[in-house]
Amino acid sequence: MAQPATGLPLSGFSGPDAPAEADLYRCVHCGLCLSSCPTYVETALEMESPRGRIALMKAVNEGRVEISPRIVSHWEACLQCRACEAVCPSGVPYGRIMEHTRAQVKAAGLQSKELRRVSRFFLQTTLTHPWKLRLGAHLIRIYQRLGIQKLLRLSHLLYLLPGGIAKLESNLPPMGRKFFGPSATVHPAQGEKKMTVALLSGCVMPLMQGPTMEATVRVLTRNGCDVVVPKGQGCCGALNAHAGDLFNARKMARTNIDALMAAGVERIVTSSAGCGSTMKEYADLLKDDPEYSAKAARFGEMTQDVTELLVGLPFQAPTATVNRKVTYQDPCHLAHAQRITAAPRTILNSIPGLELVEMENSGLCCGGAGIYSTTQPALSQRLLKRKMDSIDATGTHEIITANPGCMLQVEQGLKARKMPGRVRHVVDILDEAYGLE
Repeated sequence: MAQPATGLPLSGFSGPDAPAEADLYRCVHCGLCLSSCPTYVETALEMESPRGRIALMKAVNEGRVEISPRIVSHWEACLQCRACEAVCPSGVPYGRIMEHTRAQVKAAGLQSKELRRVSRFFLQTTLTHPWKLRLGAHLIRIYQRLGIQKLLRLSHLLYLLPGGIAKLESNLPPMGRKFFGPSATVHPAQGEKKMTVALLSGCVMPLMQGPTMEATVRVLTRNGCDVVVPKGQGCCGALNAHAGDLFNARKMARTNIDALMAAGVERIVTSSAGCGSTMKEYADLLKDDPEYSAKAARFGEMTQDVTELLVGLPFQAPTATVNRKVTYQDPCHLAHAQRITAAPRTILNSIPGLELVEMENSGLCCGGAGIYSTTQPALSQRLLKRKMDSIDATGTHEIITANPGCMLQVEQGLKARKMPGRVRHVVDILDEAYGLE
């Protein structure tokens, strides 16, 4: 029998980054994941469900079908929100399976045109070099604030450029007025010191949500933490790992392990749910690295989401009153990957006067999912519409969440619908309450 054009043998996935058979065959196709999967809920298509995608993986692995663009399209339509993992009775590690499957797709050269473009211009050339990302952010901020972006979009000249530049430009996020970043400064605890923590600055969040990063520092110091933001750190590698670029994801993980653990801290903290999920799983990413496997396991044990850390300290409940109604959007990688849903609500419910109105299906993905809104714009918008309907039904005008991608996606939803309101991080509103005392 002839070998497939992809270069992968008909006998199945191959190489060190192939999905493990033990993982694939844990799925018994019971279907309990279906109602939790955003793409299945939206399309009602079996191939857009976790068990449908795993069935395709098994078929490839058993040599019954070859990897083809059509099969890849179903895998790439997955948000990797991991809602299926939270309800799976068999404990299928779906996120890990999908990352390794996409690594096989990348090795075969069968990524979609959209994903290849984002990988080339962003994941592999920018995220891997923090100085390039920061320089690009400065240029984008100038481009946006001087009105050049608005003029070019009105002129439609960008559509004359090759390589899908216009499409990429249309997805540029608004840059913040003030950037945040690593420094040699130690931010001292207020009152009795409880511990020293290292804060992940990360990649996109300090550029788009710098004030939230500063609020994180203030909230941590208010609650007895010395805070350091070590130099030498960079992107956590989550977006690269999700896209199948495990080589660069591992490089990024090693960089952060070296930079953050060298600070001699007791905890590593992040304000980004997606980053925290990946950092806690560095041990799996680097399990075959003899130099870093043990360090990665220790790193994961030290990592906590900021809401998780605060509730565990425990944090000081504010005394000032904030008389507002808010709703809370569960970030996928906080609720499903890290299984943290109570901590953010505990913080919100501790603020006097604040009324938390729960939205329907708070844990269903908003469609942001890292680069998903760029590579799968149509399905992303359908999921965003569903989310905005849920938000609108609460009657609130302030949406609280705990992940930069969710913040950006919901902000775009508000803007598109011309709905009044704003999107904030949990630490933003806690910091506000502290400031009113």
